This record gives sequence, C-alpha cells and structure tokens, in this order.
Amino acid sequence: MERKMYLLRWVTMGALCAVLSVPAMGSEYRYGAEGYFTHLATFDVIDGNGSGVAEIVDVSGNGKQLVYTDGDNNQIGFVDISKASAPVGTGVVDVGGEPTSLVIKKNLVLVAVNTSPSFTEPSGKLVVVNRKTRAIVAEHELGGQPDSIALAPDQKRAAIVIENERDEDLGGGLLPQFPSGGLLVVDTQGNPNGWTISPIDLSAVAAGAFGSGDLEPEYVDINDRNWAVVSFQENNHLAVVDLVSGRVLKHFSAGSAMLTNVDNNEEDLISLDTNLLKRREPDAVTWVGNYLFATANEGDYEDAAGEEGGSRGFTLFSAFGPVIYESAESFEHVLVSAGHYNEGRSENKGVEPEAVEYAKYGRIPYLFVGSERSNAVGVYNVRNFLRPRLEQVLPTGMGPEGLKAIPQRNLFVVSTEADEADDGIPTMINIYKLKENAKRPRYPWIVSGNDAMGLPIPWVALSGLVGDPTDKHTLYAVSDSFLAGGFIYTIDTRGPRPATITHRLQVTGASTSLDLEGITVDDDGYFWVASEGRSGTRPNALLQVDPNSGAVMQEVTLPAALEDNARNNGFEGLAADGNYIYAAIQRAWPDTGDMDEVHTKIARYNLTTGEWGFVYYPFEPEGDGDWIGLSELTRLPDGYFGVIERDKGWGPTTGFNAELKSIFKIDLADAEFRAFDDASGLVTIEKELMIDVLPELAKRSIWTAEKLEGFAVAANGKMYVVTDNDGVDDAPGETVFFSLGRFSD
Repeated sequence: MERKMYLLRWVTMGALCAVLSVPAMGSEYRYGAEGYFTHLATFDVIDGNGSGVAEIVDVSGNGKQLVYTDGDNNQIGFVDISKASAPVGTGVVDVGGEPTSLVIKKNLVLVAVNTSPSFTEPSGKLVVVNRKTRAIVAEHELGGQPDSIALAPDQKRAAIVIENERDEDLGGGLLPQFPSGGLLVVDTQGNPNGWTISPIDLSAVAAGAFGSGDLEPEYVDINDRNWAVVSFQENNHLAVVDLVSGRVLKHFSAGSAMLTNVDNNEEDLISLDTNLLKRREPDAVTWVGNYLFATANEGDYEDAAGEEGGSRGFTLFSAFGPVIYESAESFEHVLVSAGHYNEGRSENKGVEPEAVEYAKYGRIPYLFVGSERSNAVGVYNVRNFLRPRLEQVLPTGMGPEGLKAIPQRNLFVVSTEADEADDGIPTMINIYKLKENAKRPRYPWIVSGNDAMGLPIPWVALSGLVGDPTDKHTLYAVSDSFLAGGFIYTIDTRGPRPATITHRLQVTGASTSLDLEGITVDDDGYFWVASEGRSGTRPNALLQVDPNSGAVMQEVTLPAALEDNARNNGFEGLAADGNYIYAAIQRAWPDTGDMDEVHTKIARYNLTTGEWGFVYYPFEPEGDGDWIGLSELTRLPDGYFGVIERDKGWGPTTGFNAELKSIFKIDLADAEFRAFDDASGLVTIEKELMIDVLPELAKRSIWTAEKLEGFAVAANGKMYVVTDNDGVDDAPGETVFFSLGRFSD
C-alpha cells in the first residue's frame, strides 16, 4: 500500500511538472543562503602519496580518513584529514588490478577491481581491505568487469555494477557487444570471506533498453529503503531495483532534454546560438531522499546515425519515472558565466556533467554536480526540488570525478582524475568546508552578467588589465588567443564579490590574427591593446581601438629588423603616459644577446614621431619555477610604472613550484630609451620590489596559477590583479581576481 501511495504521488507530481514546464534556473547567483563552501586545502596525490590519479573517493564513518582509487597504479590511497586544513598522505595498497570504485564499511574498504584481459574476456574481483592494518582480508571473483559499487545505508549489503564495457573501436562502438553487464548484490554481514554475491535478474531491463540486450550499466546508488538506482548510460536507461527482494521495481528510458542557446561548434569562439535535442545518457546517479534521484547527464554513445548523447546538465527523476526537474542548458550557462566553459568540447558533450552527490547539511539539502570538462562543481540547494537554486560554483582541479559529502564535519571533498604533472598540475583532492555564517561565496571571484539576449557573456583567459581613467568602479580586460577573436571586457568592481563582466567588445579590422595580452587607455579615451606576436606567423603589434565600435583605428608594429629576431614570447603589458605608449616584452630575444635570459626589453612608442625606443629590464634569478618573464605594465599614480614579473611555476609542486609572482616598480619617465640597434647598447633600468603577490595569490587559489597576468590601478587608487585560466584547456580553469588594497607612494 505504501509503495502504491508514493507511486500515485510522484506520478501525479511528475505530470504536474510536465504541464507547468517548470523553467530551468538561470546563471545568476542568488546570495543569501545559510552558508557557503570555502576551500580549505588541496592534497597533491602524486607528491603526497606517489599516486597517479585519484578517481573515486570515500570517507570513513568519523569523517577523518579518505580512501581513493588510483587506476594508473592499481592501488588505493589513504589520506588523513583529521585536520582537514592539512591533509596528510598515509600510504597506498596494491589491489591486483585497476580499482574502478570503492566504499568504506566501518574498518573495511570494499574495492571493485577490473582485471579484464580484453573487452571480450571481462573479469574482475571484489577486494576487501582493512583500512587500519592495510591488509587484504578477502577477495571475491565477480565474473565480469566492475565499474561502480555502492553500500546500503544500513551497511548490510552492497551493490556492484558489472559494466563489461564495449570496444569503441569495434563496429563503430555500436551496441550490442557481448557479454552484457549486470548488477550484483553482496551480503556484507559477517566475515568478509563468507560474504555471498548474487546476481539481479535484469532481463526485463534488457528487453526494454535499446542496446539489444547489451546493458553495459554504469553507476549505482542505494537509498534507505534498500532500493538501488542504476544507470545504463549507453542505453540511455534507468532502473530502480529492490535489493532485498531482488525485484526490478521500475525501469524506463532516461529520455531527452531540449537545450536552448548552447555552443555546438568548435570554432574557437563561445557562441550560445544553437538549440539541440539530446539523449540524456546519465553517468552518475544519486538518491535525493528515498523517492527522488538525480542524474549527471554526461553522454557516452554515438548511435548508428552519428548522433551523440549527453544533455549537458542534470535531471531530478521520480523513482517511478517522471521527470521532476530538468536543468537543461542552465548548468552550462552557469559555467560560461564563471569563465569555466571549455570551448574545445563544444561539438562533443559540452561541459560533460559526470558526477553527482546529495547530502543534507543541517536543515539544507544540497545537490553537487561535477563538470568533468569545465573543472568545476555546481552547488544547488534542493529544498524546493521543483526549482533547485544555484548557491555557488567550486573550482576543483582537472577532471572532477569523485564527489563526497561529509556532513558530519561540514566538509565536502572532490577528487580529480586528470593532470598535467610535467607542467606542475597534479591530480588532486580538494577539501571544502561549509561556513554557516558566510554571507557570500568566495568563488568565483569574477562572473559575467547577461547580454541583451539574456545569455551569459562568454569569457575565458583574461590577460591584460587597466583601470578606467575616471570611473573608480570600472576596469577593462582583454583575453588572449585562446578564443579566435580579440575581446575587450568591461568589469564592474562595485560591491563585495564577485566582480562582474558587464560588456564584451570585439576588436575588428586588424590585419592579422590577435593575441591580446595588454590594454591601456590614452589621453583621448581610446583603447590601445597589445597583440603578442608568433615568430614567422604574426607580428607583435600595438592597436588603437575605438571604444564604441571595437574597430582598429591604427596599427603599429616594431622595427622590421627587431621583429625578425622575435621569439613567441613578445608583447605583454601595455601602459600609456601622455605622448608615449609603453609595452613590456615578455622574454629575452636573441637580437643583441638577450637570450642569456638575464634581461628583456621594455619598448616605448612615440605617438607623435612614430619612433621606437628601448631599455633593458633585469630579471630575477631563475629558481624551481622554470623561466621568468613579464606579464603586465601599468602606470602608477605617482608617475612610476608597475610591472608583473613571474615564473612558470604552479602551486607548491616539488621541483616546479611557484616562487615568483611579484610586482616591481620602475621609473620609465626618466629612463634613457635608445634605438634597439644603437651601437652603444641599451641601458638597463633599476627596479624595486613593490608587492610580492604570491602569498595572497596562493591563499586565494586551490592551486596557485602560473599566469599572474593582469595588474591595474583604478581611478580611486585601488589595485587589482587577475590570473589567466588558459581557457580551461589542460589547466584547472580557476580565475583569481582580487584587490591588493590602495596604492600608496
């Protein structure tokens, strides 16, 4: 009777939602929540435990120990988070194959391990590890390749998804490719060596799914009623199974979602101009209470007609089928607004929501949605499940895969599966804490507002920065060559956080492609932007730009003999002072022995005579952060200039750590500028350390960024800096923007 009552209730509610067409939530942030999650610590699994990746993560019952899967090394790793702000790696255990998922049951870790020799001979085992002694206490053969494991809240049973994944290079990757996968139930009571494992009859599901009997299940979660929800991603199907009776209660297609104004073209521009109908194809699933569940609609299948699935958002379903809420394009729009959209995935599956997690923190139910390609987690308040409310976006590192709520300690954890370790970006686990008295989230530091069409203004990879000469709340920034066009962004710094991009102006009419790295405003109110050259392809250029139309009014290049010696690291920062435009050249060029990396040049262009002059700028000695270069040039209120000098280091990685992110003060007004080929050589100017930005940058980042790129002084003397997030391409994607306080002589 109880099941029938809930069935009636949720079917009725689902029908009501369909009639009302409850709108998806927009990209705007609604401040005023009961609290916000703040980054506490980052654990580098490579440096801290010698691991390769950290894919799936779980936590002990007391919330003080994390255990994660490392498929690269066939290990599981352990992290002590007794002091959550200072996690400590405590070792690894070999599990004899690729761990695909794990759960913790008191002192035991249940690890699903893939041992398949091939696609056609899938195999795997359940490995049980004592998390205190690190001993393997039991192993059970599973008869196939496991992909997901879940533990029932009462801890009496576990469910294991046997995926038996297909070979995507065989037959176009089309289903069916047997053997099919399945669902196993493990009785976890008593001695682990005596646990029994039973298959669930999924024949009804196989008959209803479109994969011709090849189920290939993906993910499983269990609620308080011992119901398992299972996603069959490639089949675009879902099932709810009673694990006690072994009966399939309900199974149904995940259906499709209509997406409006998304980017479906990889043309190196973020263009929200396409409508798509997409199969959802959910990956991760999580119960939201006992009668609702949420799906992360990543997509993973291209059908015989060449159509890919993946609806780029999340969906709330009734346990009995009807859609209760569909996020549609709103999740992707949120990430566009936060500067986290990865344009290189537009023709595939967009932001690819892969992970989803639910938990109640006090009275507030939260849904966490992880975007694999945009390196962020959306945090939603689902108290009103008909209209989830975006609370914040969390930066995560590359490829967030494992999400784990730890409400007993007000913590939330994200593990990542990707890295660029050779460049100083490791696989990491990030720890956040719910600050109940916080009035605003700390991140994002900068977001975009909506354009005239009501769509978020696209942006990534902010570079040069300058203050408006008269409006103390307005800054202007440029983005570099990550996008095909050159853009000038207007930033409103009014209020606390975040700053808001209110307008985007495209620079048009340049003679070559653009890589905008610097911006300034001349005495007549025109923009000047610096386009960094690329040796043999694109010259370094200064462009005067109409602030209303974006049209290039004049274009100035370096003397030909100097440009012929240019390397790729050219124009960066730009500053105007009366009749002169000054440009910082990022690194040494080989024209007059600069390649010793001891110094680079600062150029000066005379607007009246058209003459160029140069001085040498002396670099700091190189350290662990690899080469050093200049990123910005800014005129200061006292007539001096500030220049950003930085290394290539990221974070505190051993052997490749960030050591130099500083602003130095230099005197260019009285400097002796000479022609680059002056027989007497160029004068080397002196510099004075003005601000060491590294401590404040590290404090505000989950992983200290390589590219401290922009520095500006507003009309009221307030100083700002911004980092370049590299367009979220092989990079964490975090943009840090903050004030350094007011300038003082």
